[in-house]
Amino acid sequence: MSFESLGLAPALLRALADQGYANPTPIQAAAIPVVLEGVDLLAAAQTGTGKTAAFALPLLQHLSTRPPSVGRRPSALILTPTRELAAQVNDSLRDYGKHMRINTATIFGGVSMGPQIQSLRRGVDIVIATPGRLIDHMQQRTIDLSGVEVLVLDEADRMLDMGFLPALKRILTAVPRKRQTLLFSATFAPPIKALAMQFMHQPREVSVSPPNTVASTVTHRVHPVDASRKRDLLLHVLSQDSRRQTLVFSRTKHGADKLVRFLETSGMRSAAIHGNKSQNARTRALSGFKTGRVTVLVATDIAARGIDIDQLPMVINFDLPMVAEDYVHRIGRTGRAGIEGVAVSLVSHEEAGLLRDIRKLLKDEIEVSDIAGYAPSQPLRLDANAPRPAQGQRQPRQPQQRQGKPPSHRPHGHAQSNGGGGESHAAGNRKRRPRRRPAAKA
Repeated sequence: MSFESLGLAPALLRALADQGYANPTPIQAAAIPVVLEGVDLLAAAQTGTGKTAAFALPLLQHLSTRPPSVGRRPSALILTPTRELAAQVNDSLRDYGKHMRINTATIFGGVSMGPQIQSLRRGVDIVIATPGRLIDHMQQRTIDLSGVEVLVLDEADRMLDMGFLPALKRILTAVPRKRQTLLFSATFAPPIKALAMQFMHQPREVSVSPPNTVASTVTHRVHPVDASRKRDLLLHVLSQDSRRQTLVFSRTKHGADKLVRFLETSGMRSAAIHGNKSQNARTRALSGFKTGRVTVLVATDIAARGIDIDQLPMVINFDLPMVAEDYVHRIGRTGRAGIEGVAVSLVSHEEAGLLRDIRKLLKDEIEVSDIAGYAPSQPLRLDANAPRPAQGQRQPRQPQQRQGKPPSHRPHGHAQSNGGGGESHAAGNRKRRPRRRPAAKA
């Protein structure tokens, strides 16, 4: 099957040829004809399967047959969970629509609203937005969604995980009831189905792979190690090829920053990307990684959504995810388009239960092997009684070299009471109620 056989316009075929694309991926072949019919669609597609083109190409074709938009009334709205994914979708739309006269704009937080407002006033056909910043524009009446004909929810599962449901419902009240709605998600879990039935009209379903599957081109490896020696083992693995681009996952923003400082001190060109970074810092880090100036990108799960690197050879889980399904999302960054990739997990004794959940989810054995000089003080227990951190809690870690001060319960990023050092001795002796950690930012 070719893109031409799907009924795409010559301008789109020319843009695809410019990029060297001749044949559609399975999700593109299944979804594009349905979207061109103008009906609602539920599409299940894992990361790296070409889902952006699956909705971008027919959307561009639909809008190319209409007069250019006037004023602040976009004809299409694409919602994404993160800033990085919004920027990536916008880049794809520009590439595919390079031979068409269609204007796009991205709307996300972390940057000034001024340039976004100016773009909207000039008139745009497609708006790609994160829910939070879109709500800000709606409140200031700088965007008019009454002309939206096509609504796309990209990575709807992640938007629900990130708590965007109230914002989504508010946005849905602002767009016309008569529209085409396209929902792309990694899975059709019950919450996704329930959401879809609230605002879609007799949607068709397409799915190109079973849920929670990873590419067969990915090799999985687990290296047991004591928590206190994880950083040293990470450096050892990275040093095998210091020029190889590697995406490293950290469970927390604070942990990502600490890893980057350690790696930079060790001579590795690295950068962190997470919700506490400014948008400019996130953009610089991602750009540096894509161009090769940065070889190691340390990311949290939420910030990693939208990281799309061609032929990324390796992903390393410095911390295992608390939810087994997130392992699939992480590993989806490598092994794309038939290119072989490697997924390495550095697993401490306390994470054995999390590893067992991942193996059960994948229905496959993952190679577990010690690395000489880094073998753990106690072996991993992968039986049913293996210990597991409680959901939502951080993994307990072994004591580090610095001793004597109790850990602070303050959320990361808050000032210490003595101006940046540890708590005062008197404060450290008082019993304090632990504060709740702030919600993760997109």
